[in-house]
Amino acid sequence: MIAPTLLIAIFISWRTRNVPSEFAHNLAITFWITANSYWMISEFYGFDEVPIYAHLEGKHFALIPFAIGISILLHYYLFVRRKEVNQHEVVTM
Repeated sequence: MIAPTLLIAIFISWRTRNVPSEFAHNLAITFWITANSYWMISEFYGFDEVPIYAHLEGKHFALIPFAIGISILLHYYLFVRRKEVNQHEVVTM
């Protein structure tokens, strides 16, 4: 069920690419689905607790897409959203 879920998330992200708020949230969700899928696969196949590098185990690599998703939302709320709000205030004045 990973493939159809991920494909739908990508499709929804693509469809909302012209609306910055929707695109940012949908893209973050896509990365979170990817992270959860990787984590689930790592536990299913048993490499979630296998040491990969230093103190990192297989499951820790799921943090990468989680962090990308959070970064997308941070970027949106810190930069894009502020710009949208400022433009809206200028138009309404």
